[in-house]
Amino acid sequence: VAASKVAAIPEVRRILLEYQRKFAEFPPEGKSGAVLDGRDIGTIVCPNANFKIFLIADKDVRATRRFKELQERGLRAIYSRILRDMVDRDARDSFRSVAPLEPAKDAFVLDTSKLSVDATFVAALRYISTQNKD
Repeated sequence: VAASKVAAIPEVRRILLEYQRKFAEFPPEGKSGAVLDGRDIGTIVCPNANFKIFLIADKDVRATRRFKELQERGLRAIYSRILRDMVDRDARDSFRSVAPLEPAKDAFVLDTSKLSVDATFVAALRYISTQNKD
C-alpha cells in the first residue's frame, strides 16, 4: 500500500502529525533544528516553520530520477509504471480533502527539473541565507 494511501487514514494521520510536530519542536540529540520532508509539512505539520521550501520538478524528470534510483539499488524498475504511479499519486494527493498537495502561501517554490542534487542544495541554502527569520 502506498504511503500516501496509508497516511490518509484519519487515525494514522493523527499519530503521524503528532510525531512529526514533536520531532520538529524537539529534534533528536538536542539539535537546534530539524529538516522535515513531506507533501504537507509547510501547510499542515509545521505551518509556522521559519523556512518552507516546496520542491517541484517535471513529472518525466521525477520518474527518470526514481527509475535510476531503483536501478542503482539493484531493483527491477519499469519506467512507464513509475511514471503512471507518480501521476496517480500526485492527482490523489492534490485532490484529497485533508491536507491537499499544495505549497504553503509563504513557501519558496523551487523547480529542480534542471538542477542536480548539489545545485538544489545550494539554491535552498541561498534562499535561507536571504531571509531575515530567526
